[in-house]
Amino acid sequence: MIKTQKDHLFVLVKSLTKSEKRQFKLYVGRLGVNEDSKFFMLFRQLDKLKVYDESAILASGFVKKQQLSNLKAHLYKQILISLRLNPSHQNVRIQLREQLDFATILYHKGLYRQSLKILDKAKSQAISSQEKNIAYEIVELEKVIESQYITRSLNNRADELTVQAKTLSQQNVIASKLSNLSLQLYGLFLKTGYVKNDAEYQKVTDYFHKRLPQYELKDLGFREKLWLYKSYLWYSFLIQDFKSCYKYSKQWVDLFYDHPAMMRLNPVFFLRGYQYLLEALFFVKHHRKFKIALRDFELVVNEPWFSKDHNTNSLSFLYLYTNKFNLHFMEGSFKKGLILVNEVLEGLKIHSDKIDEHHVMLFYYKIACLYFGMDDYNNTIKYLSKIINNKSLQMREDLLCFSRILNLVAHYEAGLDYHLDRLIKSTYKYLIKMEDLYAVQKEMVAFLKGLGDIYPHQLKSAFKQLYQTLQTYVNHPYEGRAFLYLDIISWLESKIENKSIEHIIKEKFTKNIK
Repeated sequence: MIKTQKDHLFVLVKSLTKSEKRQFKLYVGRLGVNEDSKFFMLFRQLDKLKVYDESAILASGFVKKQQLSNLKAHLYKQILISLRLNPSHQNVRIQLREQLDFATILYHKGLYRQSLKILDKAKSQAISSQEKNIAYEIVELEKVIESQYITRSLNNRADELTVQAKTLSQQNVIASKLSNLSLQLYGLFLKTGYVKNDAEYQKVTDYFHKRLPQYELKDLGFREKLWLYKSYLWYSFLIQDFKSCYKYSKQWVDLFYDHPAMMRLNPVFFLRGYQYLLEALFFVKHHRKFKIALRDFELVVNEPWFSKDHNTNSLSFLYLYTNKFNLHFMEGSFKKGLILVNEVLEGLKIHSDKIDEHHVMLFYYKIACLYFGMDDYNNTIKYLSKIINNKSLQMREDLLCFSRILNLVAHYEAGLDYHLDRLIKSTYKYLIKMEDLYAVQKEMVAFLKGLGDIYPHQLKSAFKQLYQTLQTYVNHPYEGRAFLYLDIISWLESKIENKSIEHIIKEKFTKNIK
């Protein structure tokens, strides 16, 4: 995958659509700038380049090296101004800021009534759009104007503004505390991962409740409830309570359906809510609800009114195809899922500048698992190699661990014996370096370490022994999650019963479908 260029201006220029480039050229024309202007010449030069090359820019002769930094800064600013004027980027938040700026200008010109009229209209829109930080700024400016006794407004005006300011301030404080808590829990998840024992569970629980602010649900608006559900969701993920993950992600998504206008105003939060809902349903293996949620998700993101831009298009692709893979994993329909591979690889090219490397590798892992479920071990190894050989990868440690284990199992199944001893040693060395291995991973390490000493006629017995050992962890509150990334139980059952993995998983799905 091509890494994103580090030069911010070049990245910005390359992100522009054809219509945005046309808009910028028109904007430059309105400034009265001719085509010989240096910053416009720099724009055209960057637009032509495939990769950022400062030497090529300097070789053009229109700018000296000591001038380039300032010229780039000026061009960057002009592009942002042009984008701000583009109707496609005129969201409610920008419009409200613009109205606040207009009112401030009118106030400084002494046109107080005109200023208050704009502020009153903007305040109503800000509150209805849940932009309460801007609403608070508007009220504060209204107070400044009214405090000068210039307008001779109604007697209760002072009380009205005071109450509004107090209410908005309290709501903003609650929202800030909840958003802080949500971010802190997410940071804790990235740092420590899921809890692995009772001591970690208690530590996370104390951490959560100590920072959870006092609130009355009936007093919370859309924004405050959104941060509340996000906080509870991350807490539930940390303690591996996936039923609660479903509960709070469902409340998150339902909140948007209760306030449809918010889907347009905050499409990214809506998309993320659906992703967590689908992830929770996948973890609890509720096929019927998962399939309905996936269908509804695909329908809504394809609605004409739903926000379509670089960011939402990339997120929609990422979440939709991640869960399409998960649906086939739940059903054991690996061969039917094969059509997704080319679609995903093509999508990764289209969205290469928006999807980070971690998520690209997650797709490779899912593709590898799909091929593994089809008994296509060569393709399994091919895609796992992309993960294992990526030295710059910043990926969750547990997924790197399972990539290596699955790679070893795939080599064993493919009959690549000449690689097996070396792979066993390298995999074992890698796994023992990991801190806080799960018990399931430790059992796999022990099994893999002894695999080279097992005679062919002893294999089935060894599989049965490992199967019985791992079964004790399937419903364990902390260890069971390991099987969500690598269904090693089904693989062992396939070896013991001499059936394909796909057959085993389909049997389980048919038996336990809900």
